[in-house]
Amino acid sequence: MKRKKPAHPILVTRSSLPPLEEYTEMLKPLWDSAWLTNMGQYHKRFAVLLKEYLQTPNLELFVNGHMALELLLQAMDLSGEVITTPFSFASTTHAIVRNGLTPVFCDINAADYTIDVNKLETLITDRTSAIVPVHVYGNICDVERIEEIAGRHGLKVIYDAAHTFGETYDGRGVGTFGDASMFSFHATKVFHSIEGGAAVFRDPELAPVLYELKNFGITDYEKVDSVGTNGKMNEFQAAMGICNLRYVDGEIRKRKELAMQYRRRLGGVEGIRLCPENPRVRYNYAYMPVVFDGYRKDRDRIFAELAAYDIHARKYFYPCINNFDCYKGRFSEADTPVAAEISRKVLTLPIYADLEPEIVDMICDIILE
Repeated sequence: MKRKKPAHPILVTRSSLPPLEEYTEMLKPLWDSAWLTNMGQYHKRFAVLLKEYLQTPNLELFVNGHMALELLLQAMDLSGEVITTPFSFASTTHAIVRNGLTPVFCDINAADYTIDVNKLETLITDRTSAIVPVHVYGNICDVERIEEIAGRHGLKVIYDAAHTFGETYDGRGVGTFGDASMFSFHATKVFHSIEGGAAVFRDPELAPVLYELKNFGITDYEKVDSVGTNGKMNEFQAAMGICNLRYVDGEIRKRKELAMQYRRRLGGVEGIRLCPENPRVRYNYAYMPVVFDGYRKDRDRIFAELAAYDIHARKYFYPCINNFDCYKGRFSEADTPVAAEISRKVLTLPIYADLEPEIVDMICDIILE
């Protein structure tokens, strides 16, 4: 069937932006004060607003989500092994390795692609100090089982919550589970501050440690107590975050409508698997993952057919982290067979607030033809 390409390339995501005048109006005080970074007025205001929105008592802002996770791990003074999942973005494992820790990969479950809690305990040794589970595509991990297992073994739990901004589980903010969580505010996320991230955490004593680590270890003008780095969020990022926070709930509602449209068109089709929705979760509809398992066209063919119409889906996550070249010889993808299989069959389809419903229908038509 012949059809016209969209008027512009359709990417897997597109950054949501506030009205330009609203953002530029916020920049005027920055020009007047020339205070552009180093925890200025917008940095402080953004942190307060986020604590309320995310329902967390403790929060620290960072230049990006990766730095938030890396410094969280450092602040907890972990050692030995950390159990995580290979079905994630590179940042998750890199943050562990860059702290001198050894990642131990647990497989995922085949339903929602989060860490398989039934396999988790078999990987715990006397060298295990923490678990870093990943909420994938907005699917929240089995937080209750993870908490129970970690409690019995005396392990820290730090969630990679980059995909779950604004989500709740039984009405409780997703960042309130475990000892800590990392959120990413990268431009591709449901909510963004251009670049940026935050660590939310249970123990208030982590706050000064994280603040110190992100500011070179400086505690006073003439005092440097630790070896830190530069992980500070600047005022322009914070201003964008403040603006976008006003609109994020509306953006999520638009995403939900598109996700439901995809589900109506693709749900129930033989060989196409969609993630089941958990009624206990309020989702943010960050991603639209589709697994092609026994469908008459495989994932790579559908990827190519969409690309021919300038529609750019994403093989997310492929390959698994334990199959990266930089970890060659250290890990084996064969140890996590479910993650390996899903990575070869999953495609995340375009979804963002401004995506036209007609494009969603076009995507579904190409898949279903």
